[in-house]
Amino acid sequence: MKKFLLLVSIAVLLSGCSSGSSSLSPGKVVGCQDINIVSSKAPPLECLAGGAGISVDAIRGPALINVWGTWCYPCKKELPLLSEFMSKYGDQVQLIGIAVEEKSQSSVRKFVKTHGITWPILYDVKGSTRPLFGMGVPVTWFIDSTGAVVHKHIGPFASAADIEKASKKYLGTR
Repeated sequence: MKKFLLLVSIAVLLSGCSSGSSSLSPGKVVGCQDINIVSSKAPPLECLAGGAGISVDAIRGPALINVWGTWCYPCKKELPLLSEFMSKYGDQVQLIGIAVEEKSQSSVRKFVKTHGITWPILYDVKGSTRPLFGMGVPVTWFIDSTGAVVHKHIGPFASAADIEKASKKYLGTR
């Protein structure tokens, strides 16, 4: 029994030590000015890079809206997959992140820079997206050119190929 408890303790310690970011290149805080939007009367979310805020319902695709948190382990594991997808399809699809349930913008900025994020991040300081996206993260919405949500993926993607497959199916990427 002692050996079993020791093995379980070691496994827990080892799994908690990984940040999930060892293969990521440095990120950068990206402005939101290039996000394809239309005007909206809904309250905007703050752009992490500053400048004008953006309402989620104003976003026009093709786009992926990925809702995540710095505190979310599955979100961290998904970041390299999103980066890989964007390296292939960034000229066809926008990727917009929404950081939720965060302590401060400065902590999100630091996370972006140390975890390879190179796409615009909206900051949901008031939790206003919770009714839209639900409580769990990560969640990824696929948005078409009219702004319609054509697919919702709840939970992390297992591979960049899965993101690619869904993007081809729902957004028509090639």
